[in-house]
Amino acid sequence: MASSSKAKLACLALLFLFLAVSDAQRPKALVVAVAKDAATRQYVAQLRQRTPLVPVPAVVDLGGSFLWVDCDRGFVSSTSSPVRCNSAQCAAARSGACINDTICGFLPNNPFIRTSSIGELAEDVLVVASTDGSNPGPLATAARTLYGCGSTGLLEGLASGAKGIAGLGRNPVALPSQLAAKFSLRRRFAVCLSNTVGVAFFGGGPYRLLPGIDVSSSLLYTPLLVNPVPTTGASFSGQPPPEYFIGVTAIQVNGKRVAGFNAGLLTINKRTGRGGTRISTAEPYTVLEGSIFRAVAAAFARESGLRSVPPVKPFGFCFDSSKVGSTRVGPGVPQIDLVLQSAQVFWRVFGANSVVEVRAGVSCLAFVDGGPDVTSAIVIGGYQLEDNLLEFDLATSRLGFSSSLRFRQTTCANFNFTSTSP
Repeated sequence: MASSSKAKLACLALLFLFLAVSDAQRPKALVVAVAKDAATRQYVAQLRQRTPLVPVPAVVDLGGSFLWVDCDRGFVSSTSSPVRCNSAQCAAARSGACINDTICGFLPNNPFIRTSSIGELAEDVLVVASTDGSNPGPLATAARTLYGCGSTGLLEGLASGAKGIAGLGRNPVALPSQLAAKFSLRRRFAVCLSNTVGVAFFGGGPYRLLPGIDVSSSLLYTPLLVNPVPTTGASFSGQPPPEYFIGVTAIQVNGKRVAGFNAGLLTINKRTGRGGTRISTAEPYTVLEGSIFRAVAAAFARESGLRSVPPVKPFGFCFDSSKVGSTRVGPGVPQIDLVLQSAQVFWRVFGANSVVEVRAGVSCLAFVDGGPDVTSAIVIGGYQLEDNLLEFDLATSRLGFSSSLRFRQTTCANFNFTSTSP
């Protein structure tokens, strides 16, 4: 098919997504509960799909291109239908394959076991609660929402009870873009992860957490960067890379710049896709390229003066924490700053997100040594994201971030999920 025809189909697909809404009154924003699974350290979005409507728990993947679910086991829906090849929806998904020459193909990916397969693209009802930013409101129904049919085997390694993966990546048919198009929402979404039950918003703020704190009022902003080379999972040629990158330019511990590694690693190599800083919910802890990890761990040890003890996997630096004091933002250890586009813009990581207690009196630096062959120099993982609100503005390609909400005397577990609808 000529590229101009594909472009026309993609435009038609976006118009289709905009019109295919069953609610007469469009919500201003949507909200989804996101629970942490203690066994796998994954974050599970509580979605509802199909006819009759059923809960579909899906593991959140910030770098995922689609919502995909297991269609092999127990899937029943009278409103699900396959997406045909050469359709507007198939063009929007940038599919590069047809199954049996009729059904639009796609590549469901499980980043936790680093496995992809071929699956069918389909559409069905998706129901999400509306919100005023403070509470859930009436349910909003999006008919004919695109999703992928994966196989039962692709659920391996996912949290118990999960039915698939909710992709929130930079893709026209990932959940943030689809929901924005369906309900004419602003093209932004926010995640606020917790070690219990956090929250995700679609459509923008306010983001009010108990006791009535609007955390959108104090965000710092940094550009979202595009790595032209996909770094996770399989993809078809021409599909936009779905991952989110930010431009970390330096690292500081206790206000002092960390040296001893090649700073060029922090820049994305546009030819190979290597380097740079990616944000991921698929990694439970932040992964650093080997030389960066050693430099950060050495600086942390020096600035803290803590006595090291034998490391506990997967961590590389552990210490005697029996005499470490407690603060509002966690253990009283040196702050770690990810410096961004200027010295005044930095993501500060406090003790609650920088160290983890592995047993009584022993804690570890909650960063993992990725070795010399990692694709991304820094992958900011889930533990470092907890109790930090992140707003992804897809329209302006920027990230708003709060640093630890504990400083504002709230946490990501403090969204009031008591419904205001009748």
